[in-house]
Amino acid sequence: MVNRKMQKTFSIGLTAAMALTLAACGNSNNNNNNNSGGNNAAPKSTNSAAEATKDSGKKVTITFQNIYPDPATPAYKMIRELVGEYEKENPNIHIELDTLNTDQQKVKLKTQAASKEVPDITIVNPAAQMKPFVDAGLFAPLNDMLEQNGLKDTYQTGLLDYYSFNNNVYALPDGNNIEVVYYNKELFEQAGIANPPTTFEEMLKDVKILKEKGITPLAIGEKDSWTGSFLFMNILLRTNGGPGFLQEVLDGKKTFEDPAFVEAVDAFQQLVQAGAFPDGATSIDANAGGNIFKTGKAAMWSIGSWETGAIDASSVAGKVGAFQFPTVNGKGDPNEFMLAPGSAFAISANSEHLQETKDFLNFFASNYPKKQFELKNAVGLGQKVDGDLKAAGYSDLAINIAGLFNEVKGGDLAFDNTMNPATAQVHLSSIQNLFVQKVDSAAVGKEHQTAFEANK
Repeated sequence: MVNRKMQKTFSIGLTAAMALTLAACGNSNNNNNNNSGGNNAAPKSTNSAAEATKDSGKKVTITFQNIYPDPATPAYKMIRELVGEYEKENPNIHIELDTLNTDQQKVKLKTQAASKEVPDITIVNPAAQMKPFVDAGLFAPLNDMLEQNGLKDTYQTGLLDYYSFNNNVYALPDGNNIEVVYYNKELFEQAGIANPPTTFEEMLKDVKILKEKGITPLAIGEKDSWTGSFLFMNILLRTNGGPGFLQEVLDGKKTFEDPAFVEAVDAFQQLVQAGAFPDGATSIDANAGGNIFKTGKAAMWSIGSWETGAIDASSVAGKVGAFQFPTVNGKGDPNEFMLAPGSAFAISANSEHLQETKDFLNFFASNYPKKQFELKNAVGLGQKVDGDLKAAGYSDLAINIAGLFNEVKGGDLAFDNTMNPATAQVHLSSIQNLFVQKVDSAAVGKEHQTAFEANK
């Protein structure tokens, strides 16, 4: 069922990406208009509580926990600009930003959830990762807010399913992405590598060449353990010959001791043993790991397409291309991707200012696509975007990524978006451990299976 849903969502994502291209054609027929900013008028937000608060003179502070800590990124600018616009229109409402990196935010939210002190707005990941919070009654349903001004219709069809339980939507995603491998063309040229790899064997060969040239082959920040898992899952997607491995484990049709899983662990360890990653990778957080690539010190970076705008805003802008994760041992289809329905904004069910918070989030989500388009960060949004990337000054990299979206045939969700949190934690620690020591691959599979059976 999960895989069918993923296919549905990304067939819609494909349509959305094509819409950008089609819009380019359409816009060429209307080029008397200055349309480079896109036609992304926000639904008119309803703001009754804020208006009432303004009239009463009551001061309200809404805490907005978020994961946009890097000042160099478009997302950092986006949240501050939208908050600034809202506060200007609603002077009695103050939006207090609680900005953290991803793993810090996860830890803090767990602590807050344990004492039922979730901030007015927080960030959650879809499906299995957010279910415990929903089951605990910590999040407010957003159906009424979504229906107020047509906001629901701005999302790609099927995407909100990942954030819905018992017909209630509990969070609004900030994107709908795929994992790609970014590469620095200039560093490839320095190493004498003509083209990006299309097979895992070629990738290993390139890793060795880059290493000999003193270039870090693959950037990563594995202190935040999701990064290694996300990369590993690409390999499993290939060794399994396609998507659905975790679903088959959940359905009792396979176990983690299956040859496809063990083969994936073996291949991952080949990358580690070849010296693909930065020294001390497990002490580098995800932001710092990304900066290794964005400062031109690493040749490749396997990460979600959400980083496209940040790369274009970095010192390697104009030097970067992207390619699909290669086949592994001749297995897999490069057009099957790790899929990443975005992190999402949820509202505390216990918020003291529930209606004011819903009004603000409605404004934020309604204006989010337009703001992201303006900041050249619209590739991989979960909401429909109408605009001409080229006319708007988007980079060749952004157009490259939009093209990859058009090739998506399906894929898998991240491990921790599919498995229960206890099994996922064992997995994350197990993959992280592979960065520091070689382990018998069959034992890694057995460790996973034991955790899965203990936490059914």
